[in-house]
Amino acid sequence: MKKNSGFKSFFILPIIIYTFVLILLPIIYILFLSFCTSDSYGGILYNFTLDNYLNIFDMTYIKMLLKSSLIALVTTFICILISYPFALILRNKSEHIKNLTTKLIMVPFLTNSLIRTYGWIILLRKNGIINKFLTSLGIIAFPLNLMYNKLGIIIGMTYTLLPFMLLPVCSAVFEIDKSLIEAAKDLGAKPLQIFKNIILPQTISGVFNGSLMVFIPAIGYFFIADILGGGKTMIIGNLIKNQFLTARNWPFGSAIAIFLIIITFALVKVYKKLGGKMEELGGL
Repeated sequence: MKKNSGFKSFFILPIIIYTFVLILLPIIYILFLSFCTSDSYGGILYNFTLDNYLNIFDMTYIKMLLKSSLIALVTTFICILISYPFALILRNKSEHIKNLTTKLIMVPFLTNSLIRTYGWIILLRKNGIINKFLTSLGIIAFPLNLMYNKLGIIIGMTYTLLPFMLLPVCSAVFEIDKSLIEAAKDLGAKPLQIFKNIILPQTISGVFNGSLMVFIPAIGYFFIADILGGGKTMIIGNLIKNQFLTARNWPFGSAIAIFLIIITFALVKVYKKLGGKMEELGGL
């Protein structure tokens, strides 16, 4: 037993080292910097202060946080609207089709998200494929502004984060007991009643899980806002990046990053509390 335990510890050790060196230590360092100050030349003064955290509550940054949250919410909602019907249609397909589709969902992860985002420029720009196609069909007379605005950011966010919604929603939908649906149909239940009383309670935890996995990254994906938003719409991720690379105010950038981590942990905490209730609801 002791040899077996030592053997397992040997394989767990690299994970522990990875977590400590590449995740925990950087967070501790950023936390330490968030209580420091910055001089006029971008240097760091190791003077303890809470001003960096107090400055976050300036109305300029509060508005930016609200704007970022709105974009993230819209992205999450669109991902749900796409994922739910997709999963319900796929539920009735054969296991081979399900497995193949799941693998196809994972294919975008084989390519860097930055490269995929640049690919959308070819589609969305005024002389891009989408505008040329719509113009040739006579649907539009003038090219649409599909990028360098909030719409472009939402399109990019939705495309990049959609797999994070599809996978948990599909997993939840595939686990629905078919006999319950068949019994409901035999008793004369309408499709809306079946969805409300059987499908939704059993899949709501998967939807909430996917929403969490979409909403949190959507707040901080600054490269999508830079590329498809043209830098015209600032989200929290852009603010953090600019504080580190442009303004050279590392302490304030660190404070915003820690603040975003706190929000993330708060959302995870809410998910755990609601998740338990959702599982109970699904079991009824």
